[in-house]
Amino acid sequence: MQTPYQILDVAVDANDKAIKQAYLQQVKNNPPDRNQQRFQLIHDTYTSIKDHKSRVAHNLFTLQAADFNTILDKALHTKQVGTTVSAESFNKLLSISMDDTSLLNAFADADNT
Repeated sequence: MQTPYQILDVAVDANDKAIKQAYLQQVKNNPPDRNQQRFQLIHDTYTSIKDHKSRVAHNLFTLQAADFNTILDKALHTKQVGTTVSAESFNKLLSISMDDTSLLNAFADADNT
C-alpha cells in the first residue's frame, strides 16, 4: 500500500507548496474524465496531507499497513544462535532412554532444590 507521499511523489518532509504543486501535476496527468477512481485517490491523498495540520493528524492517526511478506521473510531467515550438534552426539541423544522412575526422581530432585 502506498503512502500519500508516494502517491503524490513528494518527500515526507515536503512543504505545503511542494505538495500542492505535486497534486496539481498529478491532476493534470490524471484528469477525472480519464480515470475517476485514480483522480479520487489523488484528491483524497492531497486532502490528507495538504497542510501542516493535516500532515500531523495523518502521521498521528494513520496506521501503517503491515507488509506480512517482509515480516515472514525476517522471521524465517533469522540467524540461529547456538551450538551445532554433530551427528554422533545427536545419535547418542536419541539412544538415551529414561524410564518413568528415573523421570519421577529427576522431578523430585528438582523440586527439593
